Amino acid sequence: MSMNNKWSKMLGGLLLLFQLTIPGSAAEPRVLAGHVPGAVSQLHLQPLSRMSAAERLKLVVVLPLRHQADLARLAQEVQNPVSTHFHQYLTPRQFTDQFGPTEADYQVVLNFAKTSGFTVAGTVPGRTLVEVEAPVANLEQALHVKLSRYQHPTEGRTFFAPDAEPSIDSTIPVLCISGLNDYIIPHAKIHRGDPSQVAGLPRNGSYNYSGGGINGTLYMGSDFRHAFAPDTTLTGSGQVVGLQEFDGYTPSDITAYETTAGLPNVPVQEVLLNHLSNNPNNGDLEPPLDVEMAIAMAPGLAKVVFYYGNNIDSILTEMADPTQGEPRPLQLSSSWGYGTDSGTSNTLMQLAVQGQSYLYAMGDEGSLPVDPNGPGGTYVAGASAGDLEPFMTDVGGTDLSMNGTGASWQSETVWPGSSGGILSTVPIPEYQKPINMSALGGSSTHCNVPDVAMPANYVLDVLTKTNGVRIYEWVNGTSCAAPLWAGFTALANQQAAAEGKPPVGFMNPAIYSIGEGPLYASCFHDITSGNNTNSRSASLYFAQPGYDLCTGWGTPNGANLINALVGFGGGVYVDFNYSGAIQNGTFLYPFKTLAQGTNAVSYGGTVFIITGGHSLETMTISKPMTITANDGAATVGH
Repeated sequence: MSMNNKWSKMLGGLLLLFQLTIPGSAAEPRVLAGHVPGAVSQLHLQPLSRMSAAERLKLVVVLPLRHQADLARLAQEVQNPVSTHFHQYLTPRQFTDQFGPTEADYQVVLNFAKTSGFTVAGTVPGRTLVEVEAPVANLEQALHVKLSRYQHPTEGRTFFAPDAEPSIDSTIPVLCISGLNDYIIPHAKIHRGDPSQVAGLPRNGSYNYSGGGINGTLYMGSDFRHAFAPDTTLTGSGQVVGLQEFDGYTPSDITAYETTAGLPNVPVQEVLLNHLSNNPNNGDLEPPLDVEMAIAMAPGLAKVVFYYGNNIDSILTEMADPTQGEPRPLQLSSSWGYGTDSGTSNTLMQLAVQGQSYLYAMGDEGSLPVDPNGPGGTYVAGASAGDLEPFMTDVGGTDLSMNGTGASWQSETVWPGSSGGILSTVPIPEYQKPINMSALGGSSTHCNVPDVAMPANYVLDVLTKTNGVRIYEWVNGTSCAAPLWAGFTALANQQAAAEGKPPVGFMNPAIYSIGEGPLYASCFHDITSGNNTNSRSASLYFAQPGYDLCTGWGTPNGANLINALVGFGGGVYVDFNYSGAIQNGTFLYPFKTLAQGTNAVSYGGTVFIITGGHSLETMTISKPMTITANDGAATVGH
């Protein structure tokens, strides 16, 4: 090497070192999208006033997951019957190891919070978020925004929001900052019964109701099992239902409901998040109803876990990876509309790959007018959870009629408030593509909702009002329907556990496969009368045979649907050369003979012979199936 070249390289190294150590030479700022409500960015609302510099806000800083493409692929494969990852769910620790932020990245975010003058109020083991509290002045300086108050365009209140999207140093691994505006306040999807809508009372529920000048009956307790699970002894034994809540409840209300309905006592564990405490006298209809509905459908539950917080990302993260000693629920229910962000979507994807079912109350707006540019969400109804649809099961509502006094299912029609429509920012999922949506008023390119339904009217709710008086109230709303479906899912997961099978997880692929196949009529109550039209949309939507945008595929029909959900899989694996002791038909533990595979495969499913070879056996095949050899020729029979 010549001296000139040597000195040139040394000088270049010194210059590089000098450039890296110049004060103020931080990386370029990075803009974090999704924090300015559409009312500010699109309707160009003018601020009423700046927020006080000393006012303190509680926020959640969300980190990005690693290997996003691999995670998205896995989320699809765990529900794909022909994938070797089918129902091979991850544990929370496995999820963190494969996709969670690194410890080093987490420390960078913690350092950013502290040097910005934020108080770190909480961390999580999966390293996906950090709870912070900070004065407005510090937030504005660290995020390069101005926080102001605005008049809400559709509600009689003000809201706060930044004037621009926040930006931070690009070396700081932050995905989004939850709580930087309060344009959408979580709201329960429940209503007191309207005495002006009493046509058809009584509906033959088992609770005698008198209120508002009317007399009739309401549904409670075993009425729901008699209607939707009359032919099974499954009670949800060993299973845990998790409820996502934004308000507290009075625990003794649950005992009062159980006593009134003749139900056993099911333990309820409170998990309090975001430094909240349970307010036992808030008088909110929603929280006690959710607990009561889950127990009514699954009275043998091991536990109901009541997650109470004020930030959706914190609640979902706790559901996915518990930190307060609660068991991890396999079935989760939300009866609230809430604002979402990219962190919410990530956590629901985590729930999906961990085998947890998330049932979402579709809402009480009737047919949803699609407004992709509207403030606060994909559609005007304000649920703002449309972008999450690929990983949740949306539940609509019905009006139920029963034989006798809560004795058996008689008929159902659409509850008029049952929300349904097209989510114009969400591509149509694969499981919806076989349906002729044009004949239903739906979309062949974007996601259609809801997926299924449950009763949403003439339901008993026991609660304590703010004055300390306990009341027995008539309520309606898809708030009733989502926790009922969570309870029904617990029945299916109880059976799956008893058979040594994995939980049903995100159910939509199974539900649509059943709905599009020959078992539909025996697995669902098909709702073919009624509509959810309204003044905004007088021609949409009407109940029709099969799937529709009022009640989805309808309501569950007991053991037939449970068997179909547990048996869904299609993919059963056979390895003639397998020598292991465990045989359950999965890829890791295949059957040894084809007869085992054909007996176990679900109706219309697929048997995969994963090695070449032969099996000397005779069998009778009495149901449609596909048999395929994956690795070389396979011979069966003599």
